[in-house]
This record gives sequence, structure tokens and C-alpha cells, in this order.
Amino acid sequence: MSDPREKLAQKRVDALQGGGPKRVEAQHAKGKLTARERIDLLLDEGSFQEIGNMVVHRSHDFGMEKQRLLGDGVVTGYGKIHGRLVYVFSQDFTVFGGSLSETHAEKICKIMDLALENGAPVIGLNDSGGARIQEGVVSLGGYADIFYRNTRSSGVVPQISAILGPCAGGAVYSPALTDFIFMVEKTSYMFVTGPNVVKTVTNEDVSAEDLGGASVHGSKSGVAHFTVPNEVVCLTQIRDLMQYVPQNCEEKTPLFSYQRQSEVREKLKNIIPENPNQPYDIKEVIEEIVDADSFMEVHKDFAENIVVGFGRLAGRSIGIVANQPSHLAGVLDVHSSQKGARFVRFCDAFNIPLLVLEDVPGFLPGTDQEWNAIITNGAKLLYAFSEATVPRITVITRKAYGGAYDVMNSKHIGADMNFAWPTAEIAVMGAKGAAEIIFKKEIDSAEDRDLAWKEKEKEYSDIFANPYRAAERGFVDEVIYPEETREKLIRAFEMLQNKVANNPRKKHGNMPL
Repeated sequence: MSDPREKLAQKRVDALQGGGPKRVEAQHAKGKLTARERIDLLLDEGSFQEIGNMVVHRSHDFGMEKQRLLGDGVVTGYGKIHGRLVYVFSQDFTVFGGSLSETHAEKICKIMDLALENGAPVIGLNDSGGARIQEGVVSLGGYADIFYRNTRSSGVVPQISAILGPCAGGAVYSPALTDFIFMVEKTSYMFVTGPNVVKTVTNEDVSAEDLGGASVHGSKSGVAHFTVPNEVVCLTQIRDLMQYVPQNCEEKTPLFSYQRQSEVREKLKNIIPENPNQPYDIKEVIEEIVDADSFMEVHKDFAENIVVGFGRLAGRSIGIVANQPSHLAGVLDVHSSQKGARFVRFCDAFNIPLLVLEDVPGFLPGTDQEWNAIITNGAKLLYAFSEATVPRITVITRKAYGGAYDVMNSKHIGADMNFAWPTAEIAVMGAKGAAEIIFKKEIDSAEDRDLAWKEKEKEYSDIFANPYRAAERGFVDEVIYPEETREKLIRAFEMLQNKVANNPRKKHGNMPL
């Protein structure tokens, strides 16, 4: 009888082999890392503890009983990132193409259950050919078991997905249910139906990259929140992201050490152009407000007329939502509303205070917007802000017009503190359009129509296109100099750090999806 210790040692060695040297070599040839190499880069050194490394599939059809590899195509377990507990699964493409079997799914479900019970994030490293065809409905059932847990965990623990290879058919819905999706350029793709099916059904010729590659989902569909050039950068960015989020919905965000100093930012004095129609880059404002090098943008290439991301203010994590005047003048449209709403809801779910930087001329007009439900989609952003109970502060840098003023975290929908710069224009619409409506008769009857229009435009602007009417009403708490914005925000967020607010008791609201 063989030595039990030797048998265990051999099984441990076998479990580490994946699909064998040739398949590992093929994985590397594609510019991809193996499942275990990815985990080693993601987690703190030496912290990974594997669960289920000797699991094998239970299938006996199509000769599968002759192919039993330990681990069954997925490495699962727990470890630490920056010293904090996380659970992780990493699909192994060298074993049956990373295809999902009954036992493969059970391994993933086990760590998801542990994560929910212990209040720690789940990170999924996806690299799979989809459901294991040889197992039929049990593999489909395995996907559904995972989807159910994704939904149960939503808003309870952070869920992060990295797409590091193919992700097709039913496999795409688990990442879609998680909080953030990372994709790697040229080596990862996601789609419900692949190029061959598309060709058969619609007669369209399209490559996997053009149909569902990282650039497509990063800029056109918005499915991917982060697109990166390679896997090493991807795993590094996941580690960076984890510094901004708490372990679960009951905890607050990590606090970094910070030494208070002069918080005046002189550069902000001259950032708003004299011409109110001239654009500027709101990211320059963000960089001046947050701690140095702490801004991490989310959805960078999608709906660029709104900027969302994480930053730190005096060491504390905050979520930032900002209109971008340098793209479509910062208007709200279908995609920017969706992008903003999703980010606001994540921050609210995980106790991350929200800072809103507002320069919005309104909602984008046009048949394209109306036919694609700008009403419902704009309402998503309105709903998300109105529902949020975390500390919420708005700074109006320039334009705050019409319904968009209300939507962008106004005092009326529950913002805690609202500041405005002296350049703020808070009104139903721009002075030019307003003058044309209010003073139409006077302008039409004037000898010099253009001169009359300019005079009436100035009259309206003097009365309404400033922050003082709103301040008189208390809709703006304070009009501040731009350079003192950071100091004001640090003090205000400190004041709000113990905020307690509860929405009315209900099963859940009916968000305009």
C-alpha cells in the first residue's frame, strides 16, 4: 500500500498542473497568464488559501469519465489584498477550455456563500469557453446558481469581474450582475451570441473583437468599466480599486493617513473661462480638489460628457460625479445618465460619500434622445441621487440649467451641502433663450433688434444667471471662492461623517429601469 503522505504530495502536485505543460504553453503564447499566475499577481504575496483543489467533474457521457483533472477548470479560495480579506475564483482555460461544469459552478458558489457570510469582496477572473456541452442542463443550472448568488450579494459585498479571455452566451450575465468589469484589450471579449451566429441570423460579418472586444464595451456599450492593455495592468488596477471600497455594506471606506496643511488651491481661481460658452476640462478641477494622485476614473471612455470615479479627500475615499464641459458641453443624455446613476448607486450601497461637480446646460435635445428614452434614463440618475443616504455635497462651478439643475444632486432632492462658485449660473435656461421668450414683444418692436436682445439678455443674466438668488432661498448653502473649495469640502465631509438617514420602510422601490 502506498504511503498516504506520498499520495497527498502527488495529488497536490497534480492539482497545480492545470491542463499540462502544452496547454500552459499555448496559454502563454496567446499573451495570457494561467489561472494561478493571475491569483499570485492579484493577492498579497503568500496569502492565498485554496479551497477545492481536488474536486473533479461527475460526468460519464461522451468519454468524459476518462478525463478527470483535479480542480475541474477553476481555482477557488481566499486571500488578502492590502491586508484585507477577499475571495477569488480564477477560471483555468487549460482545463476543458475553462468550461463551466456542475462541480466547477459548485466551487464558485461555495466561495460566494463564504464571502456573503463573512462580509468580504468577491473577485472573479473569467476565462472560459462557456457551459460544458457534455454536461447539458446541469452546466446551465450551474450558471443560474451563480447568477442567483450574484444578485443576493449585490449591495452587500463588492463584486469585481475581470474578463481575461472569452466570455460568451450565458457566461456574460454573472459579470453583468457584478459591480465592476475589467477587460483586457485584444485578448478578452464578451457577447451573448458569437460572430458565427450573428452571420447566420443577420448576415453580418463581424470579428469577435469588433463584436465584443474591450474597446467596444469600454466606449460603445459601457459594459466594461475599465479597459487595460494587458493582464498585469488589469490585476494591478483591481488591487488599486480595492483601496477605495469597504469590505461590505456595514463598513466605512478605508482611511489613509493624511497630514493637514494649507488646502488652498490657487489654480482653481482661473480655471473657468471668461466666455461662458468656452469649454474647460473638469478633470483639472477634480485633480486640484482631491488628494494628490488619488483620482481613479471609472468608465473613462464611455459617455464622456459625465466623469465618474473615486478619489480621496484628506485620506478618506469619496465618489465623484462631474459634468464634463469639454465633451458635448457637459449635457446629460441617455448614456451619461445611465453611467452616473449606476455609479451613484454603488457608492450609496457601500457607504462612499458623494461629491458632485456641476456644470450642466441641460438635457440633450433631439429625436434620437427621445426615441431612446431620455425621459426614463434621465429619471434613473434622479432616482439614484434621491435614494442615496450617504453624505452628498454639490459644487456648482458654472451652469446649472433647467431640470438638469434638479437632477444633479440639488438641495431639493436631499443634498446635504450645496456650494457655488461666483461664476455659477442657476436658472431655468440660458440668458439668451430666456430673453427671447420673456422679452419677445419688446425685442420684436425695437428699432435695433440685436441691440435690444443683448440688453434684455444682460438684464436677465444680471437677475438670474448668478448664484445669489439660489443662495437667498437657501438652495445654495454658501457661495465660495474656487480656491477654497478643497478646504470647504474637507470640513463639510468631516461634519457629515456620522450622518444617519433612512428611506421609508419598503420592500424596494420601482426604479425606472
